Parts: sequence; C-alpha cells; structure tokens
Amino acid sequence: MSPIPGSGLAKGLAVTLRTMTKKTVTAQYPDTQPELPPRSRGVIGLFEENCTVCMLCARECPDWCIYIDSHKETVPPAAPGGRERSRNVLDRFAIDFSLCMYCGICIEVCPFDALFWSPEFEYAETDIHELTHERDKLREWMWTVPEPPALDPGAEEPKEIAAARKSAEKLAAQQAQQSDEGGAP
Repeated sequence: MSPIPGSGLAKGLAVTLRTMTKKTVTAQYPDTQPELPPRSRGVIGLFEENCTVCMLCARECPDWCIYIDSHKETVPPAAPGGRERSRNVLDRFAIDFSLCMYCGICIEVCPFDALFWSPEFEYAETDIHELTHERDKLREWMWTVPEPPALDPGAEEPKEIAAARKSAEKLAAQQAQQSDEGGAP
C-alpha cells in the first residue's frame, strides 16, 4: 500500500500547530536571571588575606593564565631577643579569563583557601585585553561566593575542629583547676 501523497506534510503541520499552542519555556535572559545550580562555575574570587604567595596555583594551572608578582618584606621579631623573619607580600594577582578553561585546579591546589568559585558569569568585555582581571576585581567577586553547604547532621565532626575543641576544653579545665588551687585557703 502506497502512502497518501502529502501525508508527511500534514504530519509536520500537525506537530507545528501543537507546538504553537503550548506556552513557551524559554527564559528571556537579560529580563529573567537564570536559576544557577549551587556549585556552578562562574569566575574565580580571591580572598587576598589568605594568599601566602606560594605560587602553587600559577604552577599547576595548565593554561598558565594566573600571573603573580610579590616581594619579600622583613618582619620584626615577635618577642624580644627573637630574630627577624621575612615574608612574601602580594603585589599582583591576575587571572586572564580569555585563557582560563575553568578546570578548577588552582582552587583545589590552594593550601590556604585563597581561591573560590563565584557564580558570577556576567563579565563580558568588548576588548580581549580587558579579560585579564587584577586582584581588585577578583576581591570584589569574593563577596558573591556562596556559603559552603551545611554538614550532614549525622556526619562526624571534622578532625581539625574536634582536636581544637578538645585542646580548648583541656586548657579551660587546667585554668579552672589553677584558679581553684590558688583561690582556696
């Protein structure tokens, strides 16, 4: 049995008419902001106070898009009779987002939690040279970084917090014991 001539056209028009009668689900971007997933990768925010200029992020970056400049500064001794120390001071921290592939290696290797994912994604520029963002801009994005998710209520306490809590309780018990011994006649 041969198909009826024009049946394919009729089926196509039927699909078109069904689709035309349904409400659209397209969000008009500039007017409606998208609902981003909680761990979306936008740009990288810098928490400058935690940066020790260890250069791990720049060395591990496969694209070499992180630029860090620093200098050494002498710090006076903390206690009398101590020796002077030297520390690195951050002069420049920049990320070239025209090269960045958003792999997140820099964030993972940072031992001092100085880099974080920010969900900001509206940073388009008309000139490619303006996509190299310096530390001032990276610091601004730090305020858009969401809070970390809460721990599972049934999860164990992190080892670092447990150790700190135990040492604080031990110190408080020693101080209480000393005040009891010193105050008793």
